[in-house]
Amino acid sequence: MPYLTSTRPGTAGTDVRTGFGVPGPAHPLLAPAEWNRLTRPGTPLHWVVLDVADGPGVQPDPHCLEAAGRLRNAGVRVLGHLDTAYGLRSFGEVISDAHRFLDWYQVDGFLLHRCPADPAALPEVRRTVGTLRAIHEDAHIVLGHGTHPCPGYAEYADQLVTFSGAWSDYRWSQVAEWTADHPPERFCHFVHGVPGPHLDEALRIARWQGAATIYFTDHAPGHHTDPWEPMPGYWDDIVSRIGTGVSE
Repeated sequence: MPYLTSTRPGTAGTDVRTGFGVPGPAHPLLAPAEWNRLTRPGTPLHWVVLDVADGPGVQPDPHCLEAAGRLRNAGVRVLGHLDTAYGLRSFGEVISDAHRFLDWYQVDGFLLHRCPADPAALPEVRRTVGTLRAIHEDAHIVLGHGTHPCPGYAEYADQLVTFSGAWSDYRWSQVAEWTADHPPERFCHFVHGVPGPHLDEALRIARWQGAATIYFTDHAPGHHTDPWEPMPGYWDDIVSRIGTGVSE
């Protein structure tokens, strides 16, 4: 298989801990059980994205504040969902959303959803990230490209989402060579439509491509449905596999 054609320098045989980055569970009122499951002790969570209403919403939401607070009290990093619309949203709109997330929900950082990946957009993304760090010095910044961007983006974010898509594409995907210059904790993979019997294969792909933050689900996109909102049907199974280091 393509992802096994070569060994990524510095990853095979290391003790890199794989964990989950949860792209955006449904609103706490619609999915209270899912939010409660995320606070279970021992769940290997790197972070959870808070998406109130395609961003922070127009006013504080007490249910989201409570859910985010429970996660943060459990030691889980909460990131605000900032949609960049591949560079179509203005700098001011994105930063305004960031301020609301900080003021209303005390988030620990941001996921820049639909982040551009081309060299031409890099200066504007650099400006945005620089401003986010100015208003929250310790912000954890994840750039949600969904594909491999040009290498320059790695200089400005804590993590990059270098794959977001279907299992049918992921299982034959290739990793960009430049990513070998960075440790696995810099990269995230989100994959939907992963059948339960293929979880071990999916975990091997993430390991060999050097992505330590993952989110795999058996759900798939549908009409007005987001595959990331519901918890995977095999959540407890994959949590046990990650928690025990089962990725070989």
